[in-house]
Amino acid sequence: MRLFLRLFLMMLVGGGVLSCSEKKQDKTIIAEKPKPVKKKVTQSMSGYEQSIPVEWLGAVYHVNVSRQADPSLPLADDGTGNKYYDNKIKLSVVRKDQSVFYSKTFTKADFVNYVDESYRKNSALLGVVFDKVEGNNLIFAVSIGSPDQMSDEYVPLVLKISNHGAVSIRKDSLLDTDSTEGDEPETDAEENDDGA
Repeated sequence: MRLFLRLFLMMLVGGGVLSCSEKKQDKTIIAEKPKPVKKKVTQSMSGYEQSIPVEWLGAVYHVNVSRQADPSLPLADDGTGNKYYDNKIKLSVVRKDQSVFYSKTFTKADFVNYVDESYRKNSALLGVVFDKVEGNNLIFAVSIGSPDQMSDEYVPLVLKISNHGAVSIRKDSLLDTDSTEGDEPETDAEENDDGA
């Protein structure tokens, strides 16, 4: 029995020593493989072309507007990291005999004096749309704003072309809100030609 007791004690002490010893740790580190960051593709707003017959000064003119993305212009940013090509918009007013009364390709640079710094840096030229005839003038609505189609952020401007081809630009005082803040007097652009 003593032999049995000795063996039992030796096993108990041996087990205690082994259980208190430090276990070998595996040096393998398990981590997720980093995913490569996908570079976002520069987006373009859809282009459009529009031709509208307009009765003006006793004759019918055609107002032609076309918008297309221009990769040579600085990129616009929608504020969430998405980059967009800015647009150039060609506006022409053509007489009935197909002679050109006025023609110019506009970029956002033509309107930077009428928008604040954040719109200068991060916006795009969204559109130029014929609005109405007002006396001897053709009136167009211009918008500069976020290139994101889901956004409604923009600065409305008014572009006026006189019957002499003089162009003036101003902030639109008839906003969708009741605010008249930001109204600025109309200023004539440096351009004063017949547009041809």
